[in-house]
Amino acid sequence: MQAEAIRRSYRRWAPIYDLTFGRITQGGRILAARHVNALGGSVLEVGIGTGLALEFYQPHVSVTGIDLSDDMLREARAKVAKRGLRNVAGLHQMDATQVALPDASFDHVAAMHIMSVVPDPEAVLAEMVRLCRPGGSVLIANHFADHAGGWSLAERLAAPLANLLGWHSDFAIGRVLGHPKLQLVEQLQIRPLDLMTYLRFRRLE
Repeated sequence: MQAEAIRRSYRRWAPIYDLTFGRITQGGRILAARHVNALGGSVLEVGIGTGLALEFYQPHVSVTGIDLSDDMLREARAKVAKRGLRNVAGLHQMDATQVALPDASFDHVAAMHIMSVVPDPEAVLAEMVRLCRPGGSVLIANHFADHAGGWSLAERLAAPLANLLGWHSDFAIGRVLGHPKLQLVEQLQIRPLDLMTYLRFRRLE
């Protein structure tokens, strides 16, 4: 998807995202937050959207979020204000392929259900690696083609509707594997439907 198509899609989705697609994608966010909470430090959420994961991070974790959609960020900022989340260091409108933050800024970098939405997932992954300190964690949750049980037919039927749905149902897992500075540590299918996959990488030196 092109950037403007993403903005249009999430302008429509922002007011109802939490009650629709957000509900079926919470499993990955919970797994990522659990890992970050156990280790502490700082986390960058790339494509933080409406801030659905914010409530899962414990107060000792410093959270920064970026997103291309200001409409989604408006919802996230409202959550921060309503819940008084003092551990949120900042929410910024940025392109995930060109993040205006220094190298090795974070202990953990997470991308929850955005890799099949962005036009250039390899560039986003490269930025995630750059922003993560050596020894830190890169966390990805996403729907991947052929990693979701009996959903392959639905994936093929939905593929032409990518711009309308806001994601590519035929996205291959190989596009986020094999980066030379990442070691895959954990791979899980996310319950209850096993529709999504959670990947945890260690950022190598």
